[in-house]
Amino acid sequence: MSQITTHILDTARGVPAAGVRVALAQWRDGAWAELGAGVSDADGRVATLLPPGETLPAGECKLTFATADYHRAAGAPGFYPRVEIAFCVAAGGAHYHIPLLLGPFGYTTYRGS
Repeated sequence: MSQITTHILDTARGVPAAGVRVALAQWRDGAWAELGAGVSDADGRVATLLPPGETLPAGECKLTFATADYHRAAGAPGFYPRVEIAFCVAAGGAHYHIPLLLGPFGYTTYRGS
């Protein structure tokens, strides 16, 4: 499993959000460097943003969720074309699970387990 994982739930429809592109980036040398990307599976999960065993150095990271395509495919309006969640990774290689609870006009997140 990747050190960084995510799970997307469509709170308006009450189902996992499948088919959402998610990109992982880290702030390096004054710019965002994309480290990996994936698409949420039928359960709304992306577990392969980094190769297994790869550990990020401490620093600021972000996940970018391409939500416009998801809402369009679901036939729903969407106010946010993308959702970016920035977070800090500490040294030591801990696992970070960053869920996204998504609706057409709002979203929330938290550090999961």
